[in-house]
Parts: sequence; structure tokens; C-alpha cells
Amino acid sequence: MEMEKIVTQDVIETERFVLRPLRKSDMGLIDMYASDKRVAYMTASIPHPMPPGSTEAFVARAMTDERDEDVWAMDGHKAGGTEVMGLISLTRMDRNQSEVGYWVAPPFWNTGLASDAVQALVEANPMGNDTMFASVFQDNPASARVLTHCGFEYLGDAESFSVARDATVPTWTYSRKL
Repeated sequence: MEMEKIVTQDVIETERFVLRPLRKSDMGLIDMYASDKRVAYMTASIPHPMPPGSTEAFVARAMTDERDEDVWAMDGHKAGGTEVMGLISLTRMDRNQSEVGYWVAPPFWNTGLASDAVQALVEANPMGNDTMFASVFQDNPASARVLTHCGFEYLGDAESFSVARDATVPTWTYSRKL
């Protein structure tokens, strides 16, 4: 029998959901939602189609002590929802900074979930950062509104490679001083 590893990472509670570390039992829902082309195309790192084993490898990386990114599931179970409504992460950067990344499953789009998750993560500031950054693809203005709603300020235009699109995509970059 294999015991599931306990990840040392803050749990962040809100009224609607809990941001909690990933666990192996999340793989099915993560794979189902991340395999949706609409989700993958709005991220830099999710491939489409999803190769076999990629979700398992992602969850394994998120659960290791040597990770450079903390990943939380947006878990709505306590409010009668599903255990994975999306993911949000903080990737460590130098100079006490981190980068926020997130995606929300299509059934929960336009519900304020992304804004609530980003705001909860900013308020909790689990890494004790001085600054958080985020970037969004310019063809995803809804994610830009999430960031500005949560107090992030526009820094400028850039570009990022999207694995799903197999192309470089224009981005807007934002920061928030904490």
C-alpha cells in the first residue's frame, strides 16, 4: 500500500471554496478540465491534446518538496460543489517575488471564482512576497479584468509561448505590491 505524501503548503479558506494543495485523487478532474481546448489555449503550459501521463506528472511535481511552484486546487466541496473547479499557483522568483497563474474550469466561468481565488491568494500571501506578477494572453480580457479587480497594475506588453497553440502569443503583464 502506498501512502499519499503530505505536502507542506498553506490551506486558504474562503466562504465559497478552499484553496488546498493538490492530491493524487484530483488527477481525474484536472485531466478532464485541462484537456478542454478552451482551457489549454489560454495557458502557456498546458498542452493540447493532453499527452498520456502529463496530469500525473504535473500532480507529482506539485507534491514534491523540491518544487519551485505551489499549486492549489479551488475546492468547492465544503459549499456542496466539486473538489476541483480550477487551479491557482505561485511560482517563486528572485527578490521575494512570485508569479500567479490560474485557470478555471469552463462550468465555473463568469461566476467570480477566478477573482475570488486570486484575491484570497493575495490576501493570504503564503510566500510572504513583496510583489506578485501575472501575465495573461491579450485575447483573454476576462483574465485581465480578474487581475485589475484584485489590485494588479498593468506593467506592459510582452509575449509568451503557448504549448497548446504551438505559437508565441502577445501578453499583458501585471504586478501587485504587497
